[in-house]
Amino acid sequence: MNAKSRSRLIELRRDLHRRPEIGWREFYTTGRIVEELEDIGPDELYVGREIHREERIRPPTDDQLARARERALETGVDEDVLERVADGYTGALAVLERGEGPTVLVRVDIDGLPQSESEDPDHVPAAEGFRSEYGERMHACGHDAHAAIGVGVLEAVAESDFEGTLKVLFQPAEELGAGAASVVGSGHLEDVDSLLAVHVGLDVETGVVIPGIESFLAINGFEATFEGAPAHAGNSPHEGAHAIQALSTAVGNLHAIPRHGDGATRINVGVVEGGTATNIVPESASLQGEVRGATTELRNYVEDHAARVLRSAAEAHDCEVDVSFRDGAPSAECDDTLVDAVSAAAAGRDATVTPDEGDALGGSEDATRLMRAVQRSGGDATYVGFGASNPTGHHTATFDVDEAVIPLAVDTLADMVRALSA
Repeated sequence: MNAKSRSRLIELRRDLHRRPEIGWREFYTTGRIVEELEDIGPDELYVGREIHREERIRPPTDDQLARARERALETGVDEDVLERVADGYTGALAVLERGEGPTVLVRVDIDGLPQSESEDPDHVPAAEGFRSEYGERMHACGHDAHAAIGVGVLEAVAESDFEGTLKVLFQPAEELGAGAASVVGSGHLEDVDSLLAVHVGLDVETGVVIPGIESFLAINGFEATFEGAPAHAGNSPHEGAHAIQALSTAVGNLHAIPRHGDGATRINVGVVEGGTATNIVPESASLQGEVRGATTELRNYVEDHAARVLRSAAEAHDCEVDVSFRDGAPSAECDDTLVDAVSAAAAGRDATVTPDEGDALGGSEDATRLMRAVQRSGGDATYVGFGASNPTGHHTATFDVDEAVIPLAVDTLADMVRALSA
């Protein structure tokens, strides 16, 4: 990559870092990406609803959308682009058509997290003036760099002798575990021969490439609302049914679900709400949590136990409970042919190639939906990790990436895409 392109992509990354947006509300982000893509001139450019099927998982409220639209207008988002994404169907898909050859899809995600960013002067974005301008919003997982990498790959391949079709998907709402689900079934995946999903950081040093990450934990979220009966806490507590007691019993028992001998299992209750006053037996309480497993089957094991625990806790305290599980992301496997091709491309860039050691990702990723969809249609898929010497872990207030990862990832992925058409 030449110095001019490198500088432009780093500036794009920093611009997006200043204005992080939550899933399904990436208005500025989508507009900025579209601006860059139009300068490159893909043969086709799909925006907003054009890359999604009708149904979405966990869409925002009308009030959340309205606030996000207002902020996007204030930051100068092109009004034509904003109109195309204003209903919360965000993201973009750029397509290069270069004659006969394979169809390759590079997927990058673009959303931020609901987290405040550090003001510590040792934190590079704070020191160099591109810290998040939005309170309780931050790119704490590297998706700003991912977006820049996606733009760079499209540009590099457009200027090459690649033969075939390249698609670059700028996917929204990964952190919600939602964005990939609506792309599946949209019609954009059925012809894909090779899918490359990308992530940077991973607590690995810059210059290290993991060509086939498989350490995904299958995930699903759940919500439970307990309904009891109110009563005066001093005069007649026996007449009530204590919804918070039921919830508390459930929380303890959920975290006591036995681990499974076949692999990693996880459960976490992260949000609890309930009650109205200290002298009223609470009639309603709710919780939100998640289950994970090293495989989809192990996730289902925890899910089944969790549903039983929630029902039993409600019954023990004479309450009713409404339990709903979301449509989570599965586990996935990488195809050896693509893993080998990425390894060869990385070695050609003097990168250090290392296998997935089982904990490189350490979490879950909705790209697994895309991987499985492509594989079901007869294509191959892999998930590629690029070390970026992140000083602290993902989803922390001081997360950052070494920007040298951007040109390395662009060059490696572009080499890989060209090699697939050779």
